[in-house]
Amino acid sequence: MEFTISKKEEAFREELKTWLSENLPYGWMEGKREIPTTKEEYSKFLRDWQRTLYEGGWAGIAWPKEYGGRNATIMEEIIYHQEMVRVKAPPLINYIGIHMVGPTLIRSGSEQQKQKYIQNILTGEEVWCQGYSEPNAGSDLSAIQTNATKDGDCWIINGQKVWTSYGHLADRCFLLARTNNHPEKKHKGITAFLLDMKQSGVETKPILQMDGNQEFNELYLTDAIAHDADIIGEVDEGWKVMIELMLHERVGIGAELFSLEMRFNEMVEIAKEHHVNEKPLLEDRFVRQKMAEFYARYRGSLLNYYRNLTNTLKKGHPGPESSIDKLLVSELNKEMASFMITIQGHHGVLWKENAPVDTVWQDEFLASFGQTIGGGTSEVQRNTIGERVLGLPKDRGR
Repeated sequence: MEFTISKKEEAFREELKTWLSENLPYGWMEGKREIPTTKEEYSKFLRDWQRTLYEGGWAGIAWPKEYGGRNATIMEEIIYHQEMVRVKAPPLINYIGIHMVGPTLIRSGSEQQKQKYIQNILTGEEVWCQGYSEPNAGSDLSAIQTNATKDGDCWIINGQKVWTSYGHLADRCFLLARTNNHPEKKHKGITAFLLDMKQSGVETKPILQMDGNQEFNELYLTDAIAHDADIIGEVDEGWKVMIELMLHERVGIGAELFSLEMRFNEMVEIAKEHHVNEKPLLEDRFVRQKMAEFYARYRGSLLNYYRNLTNTLKKGHPGPESSIDKLLVSELNKEMASFMITIQGHHGVLWKENAPVDTVWQDEFLASFGQTIGGGTSEVQRNTIGERVLGLPKDRGR
């Protein structure tokens, strides 16, 4: 991959930096990042931000121009993520729509589906969630029990999903349901639906996380209705569509590697400022050794991410190598957060209003456990890497 920034790409960076300085919420660049806490205000805040991105031409930049994107190059996409991390831009409420559902629709959806959904995904008018995991089918999605029964041109869906990110804010759900039973081939008989969340047969119940947030949800489906036109791909062949969407998901998760650089730099500054026995923590041999280890790992992870992006550019779509990015970023983020709590000493066990220091690392540490589970657990990623990247034999237990 060519790492030299061209004049065109540098102009792209300057255009984005200028736009961000002029369009981020008031006071954002000065550190006044007040995000509403109530569901309604938070949803409006994030939808307004996505609408601002769309109107500025900065939503879905890697999408083809005919679908509202910029057809951005790999280097431009890298620059985009770098700048968003630099200013700590507000989170993307339609992350699943932009990074997963949209690219999957562009590649595998019908023309009618593209016309109906693509525009609203970019503008944030319709926020998407993902209906995969169930109480007894987490990492093994082939074990899902949510079922869809044919009734004319409709499908009646019953079942339960869990860990549904942003389900309480979502308008639509990319849902997997069983439409046929194949005892010997569990991957068969699953269909992917584009489900309307705003109907009486759909109920969400937020799950309180240990970091105090409620981003995940239980999703209950009681005679929920979908139509033939809401199926993406073929009936009973939703597994293929699911694999494609998850590849896009892991590419998006891999982009979080850019935030590791920012966190590492913050870690170094804290180690310079904090003193033990009248000496900066950074002068401690143990601390310096761990810092060097983290630096080597995040840089190596970032370079591997660049390599996978290059392969995506050559093939035209992501491959199973994106599981490497997912595994590296989630595990390294957890270890870095844990280390930062450790070097805070006894203050590291305090949280929120009880702590005399900023508890951003405590928040990061608590949230990091979910990152090693969502989008496929670290164990599943290792299996995928072993089987589909390294060509090792399949796990005999599956």
